[in-house]
Amino acid sequence: MTAEVTDIWRHPLKSHGREALDSVTMIAGQTMPGDRVWAVAHETSTADGSQWVPCQNFTRGSKAPGLMAINAALDDASGQLTLRHPAQPDLTFDPENPADLQRFLDWGKPLLPENRAASSHIVRVPGRGMTDTDFPSVTLCNLASHRAVEQAIGHSLSPLRWRGNIWFDLDEPWAENTWLGREVQIGAAVFAVRERVVRCLATTANPETGERDADTLKTLKDTWGHQDFSVYAEVVRGGEIRLGDAVKVL
Repeated sequence: MTAEVTDIWRHPLKSHGREALDSVTMIAGQTMPGDRVWAVAHETSTADGSQWVPCQNFTRGSKAPGLMAINAALDDASGQLTLRHPAQPDLTFDPENPADLQRFLDWGKPLLPENRAASSHIVRVPGRGMTDTDFPSVTLCNLASHRAVEQAIGHSLSPLRWRGNIWFDLDEPWAENTWLGREVQIGAAVFAVRERVVRCLATTANPETGERDADTLKTLKDTWGHQDFSVYAEVVRGGEIRLGDAVKVL
């Protein structure tokens, strides 16, 4: 089964926006460059940047759906990150600069529910992005599966709900689930497919408005008996990936 890359996305600050790419150069054993480089720890978090920790340590879209409407743009040369949200003025700041932290916290506060732990600091783990897996993962997504969810739910959905990295169209829904334990070549890179992605409440929020408007989890559970969408993969051979590159199981 072969397909082509239709979209490439990275999420520089975990749960705080996505950015479309035309190409990316993967590195063996690492997360996608520029993806989940930083994460926003909340006031009850144990995250200190010394090691990977689970997602419950961070401010994220499953608890704060308003975050799902953020778009991001990372300047790789300067390290400046720009966040855009329909209800907020644009914010450009340096996640590495402590002097910029309060500006970011003030910007994000209106997007967070009042009954949740407040964001407190930004962490970065050396050598990897803060993905939801304890191994450095890249999320591979099949547009055919997305269309199946749309059909089951009865209306169109933005694929951005799934916060995936690399998208392609296999024509057959859930074909990607048969890849577990196999290797897939995308462009010049090779991935080992490790796990299915179990989805959370973040996917119920509209990525244009930040409002919860679609019960994706109930649809997945009632129709297919699971809450999975897309697969986690590990880069086993680095290389460049461009839009239109071939996707093939090895």
